[in-house]
Amino acid sequence: MNIGISTILDKDIQIGGLTDNFKTQVNTIYNQDGITIYDINITAVEPAIPEPISFSWKIPAHNVKGIWKPTTDFAKRIQADWELKPMESRISIDSPIICLFGNNDENIHTFSCSNAINKLELDAVIREEDDHFYCHIEMFKERHSKLNHFNAQIRIDSGDKHFSEAIKGVSKWWETYEALQPAFVPEIAQMPLYSTWYQFHQSLKEQTLIEECKIAYDLGYKAIIIDDGWQTNDSNRGYDYTGDWKPERLSETKKFVADVHATGMKVGFWYSVPFCGKHSEAYQRFKGKFLTEDHRWAPVFDPRYPEVREYLINIYKTALVEWNLDGFKLDFIDDFKLYPDTIKEKNDEMDFHSINEAVDRLLTDVMYTLRNINPNVFIEFRQKYTGPAMRKYGNMFRAFDCPGDGTMNRVRIADIKMLAGNTAVHSDMITWHTDEKVEIAALQLVNTLFGVPQISVVLKNIPEDHLKMIKFYTKYWNLNRDIITNGYFIPFKPLANYPIKQVSKENKSIVGVYDDYFIEINKKSNSLDIINGKLSTTIILKNVIDLGEYHMNIFNCKGEKIEEDSINLNSGIHEFEVPACGLIQLKIK
Repeated sequence: MNIGISTILDKDIQIGGLTDNFKTQVNTIYNQDGITIYDINITAVEPAIPEPISFSWKIPAHNVKGIWKPTTDFAKRIQADWELKPMESRISIDSPIICLFGNNDENIHTFSCSNAINKLELDAVIREEDDHFYCHIEMFKERHSKLNHFNAQIRIDSGDKHFSEAIKGVSKWWETYEALQPAFVPEIAQMPLYSTWYQFHQSLKEQTLIEECKIAYDLGYKAIIIDDGWQTNDSNRGYDYTGDWKPERLSETKKFVADVHATGMKVGFWYSVPFCGKHSEAYQRFKGKFLTEDHRWAPVFDPRYPEVREYLINIYKTALVEWNLDGFKLDFIDDFKLYPDTIKEKNDEMDFHSINEAVDRLLTDVMYTLRNINPNVFIEFRQKYTGPAMRKYGNMFRAFDCPGDGTMNRVRIADIKMLAGNTAVHSDMITWHTDEKVEIAALQLVNTLFGVPQISVVLKNIPEDHLKMIKFYTKYWNLNRDIITNGYFIPFKPLANYPIKQVSKENKSIVGVYDDYFIEINKKSNSLDIINGKLSTTIILKNVIDLGEYHMNIFNCKGEKIEEDSINLNSGIHEFEVPACGLIQLKIK
């Protein structure tokens, strides 16, 4: 084994795993404002399958409070080098980025890689022996074909900025690569929607859904996603009958879609893309062309076969054309991966050796085919397949399933949003018990207001005060949609699960406070909204500057005005009493 040495930030970067057959060059191609980009060229003397190649370096453990990764949820603490396995990144899992942040939310050290399609392993762990963080990126963890030449870039940002700015900077950097150009985002992708999943699961009835659509549309929801159950009468929460997608339960599919459209709603259908159940006709047709048959849900299609890709593309194309759908929820993309029983060698019927590259081809062709028919088609993906490569094919990213967990929804929305650019970021479906107190039910909704709300409750059955709450905050969200989806977004205190969020555009700011923290105001806005996203009723502002006189309205969670007054927001501390999950609106006089 050869070990190569180059210089990174006055530290040594070690390149491990190269054999005599592979030559590597690491050149600095950008070095400005604390950001350094390294170009990596690997060339084979003779084409060969490379062993994993690692790039590793260390930095002193100065002022590091935690470590941000794309889907660590509540686990943003520092980890020791003897603890957990490295983070995996590939086309449909996570993103190749790690951010070390400081005690005041500042960026300490953010590193990322341009190779967002192939499998990588990344980590940043502390070593107790010398109080340094050891960072590494390892490539070719799943390389089974011969290599002639390989090129990638590593970007390291140690600039003085908020940690979220460092993360957003990586997202913008990825967008500069032709192979990672994001898809067009239609307006409907940025509109609140209704989902059938949590309340109906597979028990779908046409008339019930039409009635829900009418209520949802009047409340401000503009689309419905028909989740699992439309395609089969089987209600076992499994996937034994997936693969054919010949609707049984919603058998009058074209009429049903037309009836939904008549309510004003757009409609999308759910598909479990990789799964081919053993009771389907497709299972017999594609026998031998699966990545695995030993999966807890169902056999997994192998996208390296062009016949498989063509079959899947035609399923979605046919549905779009024949039923007049507006969108798709394409699920379980992360199950396209290497399994222990996967055939590793490319055979004559395959046109790809790499599973990840075959997935890239499949999803590229899906998006191209559908957009040629309907340029405004929406395509939803959920975590963990919300990385930079997935932005090429999807225009909606949804927080991973967290029913009834408003805090997790809030965290996941923020984590996706920092990397998603203009791709629409949706909440997981909001749901709560019908008998819940309205203020506690409101927690589910107010925790999602910095993403696009999705709701999954049976609207015709919920109490009147719940309906008022939904209508109030959905109307509020729609009125502020441009600010929320296109404004300057800052989430604060990642280790405390983002108890404060802020978004601003032009001369308006919206702040959400979700725990008993004071809100520091250091910039004047013509309009300032503060969402009290908690059950305690005290909101405290700490003004660094004199803001002047404002007109103030305070609302409860049902939209009822509780107080109206004028207030002088001079520098110092200001305390307000705001109902649980209520709203303060301050407008300059």
